[in-house]
Amino acid sequence: MNYLTSYLVALESLTANKLRSALTVLGIVIGVGAVIAMLSIGRGAQNTITGSIEGIGTNLLFVISGGTEEVRNAKPLTLTDAEALQDSFQAPSVIGVAPLMQGVAEVSAQGETAQTTLDGVTPDYEWVRNATIAEGEFVNEAHLLSRSAVVVLGVKVADNLFGRHEGLVGETVRIEGQPFRVIGILEEKGGSGFVDEDDRVIVPLTTAQSRLLRRSAPNLVDMILVQALDAEAVPQASQEVGDILRARHRTEIGADDFTVFNQQEFLDTAQTITSVLTIFLGGIAAISLLVGGIGIMNIMLVSVIERTREIGLRKALGARKRDILIQFLAESSLLSLTGGILGIILGWLISVGVGAIAAASNADINPVIGLDSVLLATLFSMAVGLFFGLYPANRAANLEPVEALRYE
Repeated sequence: MNYLTSYLVALESLTANKLRSALTVLGIVIGVGAVIAMLSIGRGAQNTITGSIEGIGTNLLFVISGGTEEVRNAKPLTLTDAEALQDSFQAPSVIGVAPLMQGVAEVSAQGETAQTTLDGVTPDYEWVRNATIAEGEFVNEAHLLSRSAVVVLGVKVADNLFGRHEGLVGETVRIEGQPFRVIGILEEKGGSGFVDEDDRVIVPLTTAQSRLLRRSAPNLVDMILVQALDAEAVPQASQEVGDILRARHRTEIGADDFTVFNQQEFLDTAQTITSVLTIFLGGIAAISLLVGGIGIMNIMLVSVIERTREIGLRKALGARKRDILIQFLAESSLLSLTGGILGIILGWLISVGVGAIAAASNADINPVIGLDSVLLATLFSMAVGLFFGLYPANRAANLEPVEALRYE
């Protein structure tokens, strides 16, 4: 019996019990669909997070207080530290420095209230951080020197308070009960990554120091953003920043009371986390494939018992053990292949549905169905069908013709 004949016989046998075959295939369909959907959603989430981080800029450094280990007499970051980093002789690889104070504040307007992130910044923050203004202007030197009560709103905050994010320049909002005049609206970036860039308000650093974010000393900052010449200059800029701060804080090498992060480190961490999450989701979904494989084994064992006399008759007429084995393996592989194809369609539909729901919920997740995930799920389903079909097929092939013919 050739392979084509085996598959035609297998198809005829499976269609003779349509409902039973359909229920068996359903387990594989769900398994393959779940694997493809989970992998595509995980990959979409990974692309969203890494894209958000890359959008900040590949030549940006983040300097925060505190080292990797506890250090005696650790000193916090200050405005004078930020000024020292702007020295082009000591740090020729640095082209921009923006000190930052950050906290959480209550913002209200027109009877609406929202809890949001509050950033106290200098004018350099706009280009160091790639902050784009959609309407109005950003914080300038005059606002900084006069400690002006002005604010730049993120799109989400504006929508929450006013129901819109256009035509708001000149409006008044209250931050922690104090009136602030809106001077600008940030361009929408989307709520991707670890922080929602649209859910924040920006005020002059001096205003935040004196009126909103109290610290133990007047010149303390929470973070210093440093922009290097380009992506290739990031390691050198990081070294220069470290040398300047060690000299100012009088710390030894290896005992820093500060930490310098770059975008690549954030990217590596995010990719590691999302990759593990994707594998985890795919592994959970693959369990349903194993359940589907057990269903195939079950239906094939039942088929062997039901067709014992048929098997005995075929062997009595000259069918070899190999022919019987191929016939039953063809049935199990046909079940898994059909389930795999339908599972691909189901996985695609689930991914599209999740993408549509995410878009409707303003969540920036676009599931990505890769050819590798489709091939992996399909080949795995085929392997499951062959593996779980091997025992029933072998059992059928080993039946003795005389005993099979006498079976009732």
